[in-house]
Amino acid sequence: MSEKMHASPAPSELERQTVRRVVWRILPFLIVCYLIAIIDRGNIGMASLQMNEDLGLSKAVFGLASSLFFIGYFLFEVPSNLAMQKIGAKIWISRIMITWGIVSVCTAFVESSEMLYLLRFLLGAAEAGFFPGVILYLTYWIPAKYRARVIATFMVAIPAANFIGSPISGAILSLDGWFGMRGWHWLFILEGVPAVLLGVAAFFVLSNRPDSASWLTNEQRNWLSSTLAAENAQRKAIGHISLWQLLRHKHIWVMALIYAGASAAGSTLSVWSPQLLKSFGLDNFTTGLVNAIPYGLASVLMIVWGRSSDRTGERRWHTALTLFLIAGGLLSAFISQSLTGSVVILSLVLIGAYSMKGPFWALASGWLSSSTVAAGLAAIGAVANLIGGGLMVNVYGMINQATGSHTLAMMPLALLCAAGGIAVLVMGRKSQLRVEAEVQPR
Repeated sequence: MSEKMHASPAPSELERQTVRRVVWRILPFLIVCYLIAIIDRGNIGMASLQMNEDLGLSKAVFGLASSLFFIGYFLFEVPSNLAMQKIGAKIWISRIMITWGIVSVCTAFVESSEMLYLLRFLLGAAEAGFFPGVILYLTYWIPAKYRARVIATFMVAIPAANFIGSPISGAILSLDGWFGMRGWHWLFILEGVPAVLLGVAAFFVLSNRPDSASWLTNEQRNWLSSTLAAENAQRKAIGHISLWQLLRHKHIWVMALIYAGASAAGSTLSVWSPQLLKSFGLDNFTTGLVNAIPYGLASVLMIVWGRSSDRTGERRWHTALTLFLIAGGLLSAFISQSLTGSVVILSLVLIGAYSMKGPFWALASGWLSSSTVAAGLAAIGAVANLIGGGLMVNVYGMINQATGSHTLAMMPLALLCAAGGIAVLVMGRKSQLRVEAEVQPR
């Protein structure tokens, strides 16, 4: 047995119809929800073009405020995913979305750095569990051989949110003075309300498990349930262990390190790239348009890369190469610091950051047993976001303020991604060998 899958028979008509119906039922809605989540998480970057001056925020203070989102996210991500496993997606995902929408709207009314600190922390706490909850939810519905492309398609919402959101945010900033409020006030209000509305809709759109899906036929429900049950019964690299043992498991921490590089690159650039591009003398709306270019490219290529991973059955190199692409793109900032060069560098980094996600999460979910996947996926995401978002967003701000250089501020990201690329190759090989040894007849 190897990581690369053996050729499998062509799917039956029942399989094709079932997977197609499941994907079209749940995926478009979840993509829209995640798109709003990423907009609400990252719109502080565009808001900073007005807000920082109004509130008197230095780059270091803004970096700390931005990073506090990930502290709240880290603390509540695992408990949130365990709660969803018990309560069900209908109620829990609805609760998550309504809560973060309300907090996002409230951010429009901050009057000090301390209030901004509090609301960014609360936004992270409110949103915690949405992404790992959806990844867990997809394991209830999507057979393993389709998972990387489905996850990659779902996660296209991340670059798509910035591709769509940056120009929209730039346009909303132009509402400055409307009804006596600043443009950044309207930005948080108009981009927070959709989360509340979608949260209400989630209760009616989502079904908890295939056996409760009235929109599937009996034959489709039986096929899907039996297929997923058979997959869950297979031996995994990390079997059934307690939550405390899971959090102490070395592979959880290595997987978190691997994901931290891509998480750091995406989170840091979503917060800081508008200010980087604005430094070339662009106005707010043009900054939003230019900022959208790298995300548009990443939106397309991450789906292509996810499909490539599913088609070949290969996960390790599809994950590692994207991390090396991020590191190489960041290091190339020393070569060119023009506007065009910066857009190219941002494109390379973001293509790598988002193309990595589909293969990585398919790989990670394959290393976890069905009894540990809920807490395991959440733990990986929580630790990775703490390192990638909570730490690196802050480090970027401190280095940028101390040196005045966006290029030097990128270097810790390059080192983290290079280390993650090496780690996934080493860990993937060791896990593969151990699983092979476990299934050999005695």
